[in-house]
Amino acid sequence: MSADPAGRRLRPLLPYLLIAPALLALFVVLGYPLVDMVTLAFQDMTRKELFSGTAPPWAGLGQFRAILGDGFFWTVTARTALFTLVCVTLTMVLGLLTALLMRLVSPWVRAVLAGILVAVWAMPVMVAAAIFRWLFDADYGVVNWLLSTLPGLDLARHNWFTDPLQGFAVITSVVVWGALPFAAISLHAALAQIPPELEEAALIDGARPSQVFRYVTFPAIKPLFVMVTTLMSIWDFGVFNQIWLMRGGQPEREYYLLGVYSFIESFAVNRYSAGAAIALVTVVLLLAGAVLYLRQMLRLGEVE
Repeated sequence: MSADPAGRRLRPLLPYLLIAPALLALFVVLGYPLVDMVTLAFQDMTRKELFSGTAPPWAGLGQFRAILGDGFFWTVTARTALFTLVCVTLTMVLGLLTALLMRLVSPWVRAVLAGILVAVWAMPVMVAAAIFRWLFDADYGVVNWLLSTLPGLDLARHNWFTDPLQGFAVITSVVVWGALPFAAISLHAALAQIPPELEEAALIDGARPSQVFRYVTFPAIKPLFVMVTTLMSIWDFGVFNQIWLMRGGQPEREYYLLGVYSFIESFAVNRYSAGAAIALVTVVLLLAGAVLYLRQMLRLGEVE
């Protein structure tokens, strides 16, 4: 009995029909705010227009000329890029080491490590920030107490956030803590797909363990490693919650990243259009990272 011709014609459309509800939800949830933000970036919204309900005057590219001509904007952008680089590097290095460790230990230890990683991953950012604020607290912090036990160190009542470098080190630890489980579990899954015969053959041929990793192991997981690195870069470039929570909702200018800067300009200084313009520039930079991510996905599909 022949198949239904109409069914055969509709079969290629099935994937699009299945994904249509998700796309519709994304459009409803993100589409309108994004369009409104883009419109606001080309206007000059003040508190007068906000409370009166009148349409704000158009400013054209004025907001972008103002922020792009502001040296502090470029300082925040460079700070955001450096912060992203440090966080991503630490996350991927520690994630790879953790994945390699999980590969070497016994199954029950691996299961315990996987459970711990999942628990850390499931921890809300607010809880993680509260824990780290307590650990590095100037009066009751465990870190200060532990370091003060070392000879020659006295960190009693030491405030880590007085120096922005030390403060960002603490914030970086929060970001890496939350991102490490995803990187480690993903890389461990990739390592588990490598046939043991490849590495065994390299060892039999006289290769050292470091050479086996460089020429056999890492090339096998490189596509996923690059993909996870790209994802981490996108996430860390838009960090907001960790800084906002660690600074008690009042971050100093030395702790501004692009996300924090946009929020402060919009809701603290009430320069709504300037904040929207900064947010739009941030979105464009993140879209560049998303394009890179999609390219890596396509390359990964070609390799497979």
